[in-house]
Amino acid sequence: MEKENFTPSISVLSSVYINDKAKDVKEAFDSIVNQTYAPKQIVIVRDGAVSEELQNLLNEYKKDPLFTIVERENNLGLGKTLNEGTNYCKFDFIARMDSDDIALPTRFEKQIECFKDDPALSLVGTNGVEFVNTLENTAGVKAVPETDAEIKKMMKSRCPFCHMSVMMKKQALLDAGGYQDWFYAEDWYLWIRMALTGAKFKNIQENLMQIRINEDTYARRHGMKYYKSIKNLLKFMKQNKMISHFEYFKACVQRFVGHVLVPRRFKARLYKRFMRK
Repeated sequence: MEKENFTPSISVLSSVYINDKAKDVKEAFDSIVNQTYAPKQIVIVRDGAVSEELQNLLNEYKKDPLFTIVERENNLGLGKTLNEGTNYCKFDFIARMDSDDIALPTRFEKQIECFKDDPALSLVGTNGVEFVNTLENTAGVKAVPETDAEIKKMMKSRCPFCHMSVMMKKQALLDAGGYQDWFYAEDWYLWIRMALTGAKFKNIQENLMQIRINEDTYARRHGMKYYKSIKNLLKFMKQNKMISHFEYFKACVQRFVGHVLVPRRFKARLYKRFMRK
């Protein structure tokens, strides 16, 4: 298809659950509705029961043909929720969105432009600014590598995308097996499997997402259960020859120190110093 005629349709994929606040959810999807390159569909999966206020908002969305609301009675977790939501996405491009973040108006436009310029791309993400409570109270910039080579290098030890910022070709997602469960690492696990299928990646070096965080955002990625989850993910990469035995051992040691030995109360300070700008 010629570049000037490249105007693909976008399905937005998101989920809500019991801890989401109706006010934040509305703000998030207002930012999607008002994109300069408008999506054709917004899929929201309700993962179990939610507050009355949030359910009322979902009921309002049901009246809008732009929205597809999928309601599940039991909470089954993010991986299964997004996998189910994928089944309802009608169009060839899927844009992820978290239910409490805010997309800048030109996010989709700039991502589609990247796909237009390089048809070989499978996924395009962006940088983002983290904030607490209000947009003025910024906590740092989550900056991710730009090129396919840089992204795949970082992927060996860290998640190389702001997961809520990505737009991907639906077929590339399906070719990798779709979203699957992996404790606190569903997205990273997906990117790894996409890389194994030959996907090509890019991150736009602009802050096109405003990412809502709180005091627990960094601290909850802590403890033996989380460490074992990441260790098993590293093992998966080693088994698939994405990393060497030495890289696996080194990353496991670093993760054990960071997620088990370092006290939880220091996690936010360390993240801001070493993992954020």
